[in-house]
Amino acid sequence: MTSVVIVEDELDIGDLIALYCRREGWDVSQVCDGADAIDTIRARQPDFIVLDVGLPNKDGFQVCKELRQFSQVPLLFLTARQDEIDRIVGLELGADDYVTKPFSPRELIARIKAILRRGNNLPESKTKAIFGELAIDLERRECKKGDEAISLASQEVLLLEVFLEHQGIALSRQQLLDLAWGEEWVGDARTVDVHVRQLRKKLGDDLPLETVRGHGYRFS
Repeated sequence: MTSVVIVEDELDIGDLIALYCRREGWDVSQVCDGADAIDTIRARQPDFIVLDVGLPNKDGFQVCKELRQFSQVPLLFLTARQDEIDRIVGLELGADDYVTKPFSPRELIARIKAILRRGNNLPESKTKAIFGELAIDLERRECKKGDEAISLASQEVLLLEVFLEHQGIALSRQQLLDLAWGEEWVGDARTVDVHVRQLRKKLGDDLPLETVRGHGYRFS
């Protein structure tokens, strides 16, 4: 059974999300305080996390930052903040998606399903590759640079999968969104730039990823 942790201090919103999640047959845990979120996530080991940004005692960004030190569980930020910089910060911290309030519960569930579906369907033939000292293993959701293990967020894994499947082909940002996020995903194409920047930061110069000016990226 799919397990979901909802970290939301507005009880009516948390209860609404929980209701829709339980309709899907998912096991749901709710947390109202950012300070308690990490302990609950460690104990429950969920398959997915819905994380509000504006939490008491510890905000969602800090919770995500701490979480990514020990887990790459798929995560969606839910927030009343609509500034672009907040979306970028959330994605750079390792979130898979970012939904602003007010929102449609059905759309939220659809986004969660899409993220879970993408994460569970990596073609086996495209899960491993070696570039110099960099060894990519998407099935295990990690890379190694020499002896150093590097953890990847689920959306970074999916983006690498697309690059491996289309080596040598210049892909536009919109093509990358359609392939890695799904055609049903609605959002800014610059989301791709944020994840590419994170991949380059984590994996370094051995990652054969080129910027194609005015178009997108090529995995050479």
